[in-house]
Amino acid sequence: MDRQAAVMEKSGFATVNPSNGEKIETFSFFTPAQTEEVVARAEKSFQSFRKVSVYKRAQLFSNLASVLRREKAQLAKVITTEMGKIFSEAEAEVEKCAHEADWYSEHGPKIMADEPAATGPVNAYVSYLPLGPILAIMPWNFPLWQLTRMAIPTILAGNVVLVKHSRNTQRSSLEFERVMLEAGFSDGVFGNLILKRDDVVKVINDPRVQGASVTGSVGAGSSVASEAGKVIKKTVMELGGSDAFIVCEDADIPKAVAAGIYGRFHNAGQVCLAAKRFILVEKIADEFEQSFVRAAKSLRVGDPFDATVQMGPMARVDLRDSLHKQVEGSIAKGARLLCGGKPLEGKGAFYPPTVLGSVTEGMPAFDEETFGPVAAITRVRDIDAAVRAANASQFGLSGNLWTRDVELGRRIARDLYTGGVFINGITATDPRVPVGGVKNSGYGRELSHFGAHAFVNAQTVWIEGS
Repeated sequence: MDRQAAVMEKSGFATVNPSNGEKIETFSFFTPAQTEEVVARAEKSFQSFRKVSVYKRAQLFSNLASVLRREKAQLAKVITTEMGKIFSEAEAEVEKCAHEADWYSEHGPKIMADEPAATGPVNAYVSYLPLGPILAIMPWNFPLWQLTRMAIPTILAGNVVLVKHSRNTQRSSLEFERVMLEAGFSDGVFGNLILKRDDVVKVINDPRVQGASVTGSVGAGSSVASEAGKVIKKTVMELGGSDAFIVCEDADIPKAVAAGIYGRFHNAGQVCLAAKRFILVEKIADEFEQSFVRAAKSLRVGDPFDATVQMGPMARVDLRDSLHKQVEGSIAKGARLLCGGKPLEGKGAFYPPTVLGSVTEGMPAFDEETFGPVAAITRVRDIDAAVRAANASQFGLSGNLWTRDVELGRRIARDLYTGGVFINGITATDPRVPVGGVKNSGYGRELSHFGAHAFVNAQTVWIEGS
């Protein structure tokens, strides 16, 4: 690192377009005074926002949905430029955020209503009351969806949100702050903190901050949970994933292949809740593998603004290089390279759709999270062996199961150590159902009423003699 780069690393950072390696813009880390200004504004805003009725908050989310749709093209352009997601997927991400805002606008008042308690003759109920400013530490792979997935239900509850976003998608977060203001939310309900890692700890320790939510790596989650635990603050963790995609011998193979291709390679494979380990019952393994490899080879990789391109670059060159080491490490231990497997030449962080066969425990592609366009195929004797292989992971975020016997699928689901199981479909995040994991994939849940109640004081009110 040259002297100028070292100085920049201390004082700030630059975002880089992963399609061509060109610098987009530079940001400076907040000074202590700037951080204090944002946190103080959040606390002041909370004191008034917590008294705003849930019906008014719901209306604000309806406004937010409208603004997101109006600004869809601009927001998608920022996402694609910063992290390389193809433009159509970026637009779909913005629309998904708008849908979430609409859903909480409609269902929020019921979710946050006082809940009567069954206490016989005594009049008692539970109120869900906000805690205060909540720190969100968010990743780059879905720059807006990750924000709204945490922030919308948290704000619905009457909290305010402080965000430390990933460096390479900082403009996306700033754009969302602008959109929130345009929707009518008061200044301080959502605020960005541009911080170095050490300064994040200071925010966690700030007595005005009442909790933290992390979506990211196991290391990041462990660090934040440790710091928050020291000061007795609640946390929600959505961490890594290595989801199994189990294909039974009675599965609809063409549908499973098509779903698997989308589930593994959309967003250039950079999805926590993505199919990563394809566990095939031996009877159908050849058919699935051959069709899957053909489909993977046919995907067009290139400029994410080109409407004919199906997969853009990875978000950063260092991430691509780390993924390639996992591929090489797996091949060195006996995995078969079926397609891809080599960084594309030229500018940018491009890596081709890659499929590895004969993957077993002990290989990086099985044991670790491969956060990029790499599919690992493992063959097993029968469904019992498939379940054992699926569970032989440090992660437990979600999983996919393909079988025509839905009742069998229901039974198998109860044996999978994951936060979600999707039978004859790919993993999806939707405001109607909770999302989260077990084991090293984290704890707590986002979305649904679980997300709205993640950072609340469930206050019992007990009235005698009424």
